Amino acid sequence: MEQKFNEAAEKVKNFTKRPSDAELLEIYALFKQATVGDNETEKPGMFDLKGKAKWQAWADRKGTSKEAAMEAYIKLVEELSAKYV
Repeated sequence: MEQKFNEAAEKVKNFTKRPSDAELLEIYALFKQATVGDNETEKPGMFDLKGKAKWQAWADRKGTSKEAAMEAYIKLVEELSAKYV
């Protein structure tokens, strides 16, 4: 599974079109949950809108196991590859 996850991470870098902001947040959150685990970082300040959105997307995955996050990430990248590669 780790190998498929790494391959999916490489595939994202090769997207020829930019996914929507919601899709990018989902990709980010699942990647962070799979690689780091639960979000234990401090919430960004009120003027860091992009940072807050990324922080919240990751925090919403709290409690998801690394394996489940990897599976969801791989599945999402496969779905998005049809649209953005």
